[in-house]
Amino acid sequence: MSNPRVDYSELVDALQNGDEVKAGDLIEELVPRLVDYLVVVMNAGRSAAEECVQQAFLDVFEQIRKDNINDSKYIFSYFIKASRHEYLRYAKREHKFKYEEEALNVLYEPEQQMTNLLDKERQRILAECLEELQDKSKRFIEYFIDKPDATTEEAQEEFGLSSANVRTRKSRIISRLHHCYKRKSNE
Repeated sequence: MSNPRVDYSELVDALQNGDEVKAGDLIEELVPRLVDYLVVVMNAGRSAAEECVQQAFLDVFEQIRKDNINDSKYIFSYFIKASRHEYLRYAKREHKFKYEEEALNVLYEPEQQMTNLLDKERQRILAECLEELQDKSKRFIEYFIDKPDATTEEAQEEFGLSSANVRTRKSRIISRLHHCYKRKSNE
């Protein structure tokens, strides 16, 4: 079994000299290898890989035409990189526009939007930090978590504290949670 070619410098020469037969033969050999590379290494679908290799080839051909290739013996590596980058751009564009039809038809209330914006990791860390609080502090801050619109006066009545004590306690607990969150998110 012969080793596949890695030196396609002849392709650069053939394209620059207008030797269409030689260029065509080398392109027929090169393109399937690039497509296979994207399918195997980048997990691309075959049609997406073919499209990306075609675009990458056009980009590289333009660089060859402008005589921007410094060392033609590395053209295969250049083709691999161009194909990979083209596929990554393609995947990014595809991902950008993939929406589930149901998601487009659902409207969320502002409360639901806020809940959906909080990711699970942040919620997990916050739950761990809440567990580290003393029961009295935990019950106090959970009151505000459960009732985000609660006023200081309502908290005064609930906990039998003065207005200043409610604000101070809330501020200190939030500060502890903040430092705990920073510590745990950096672990």
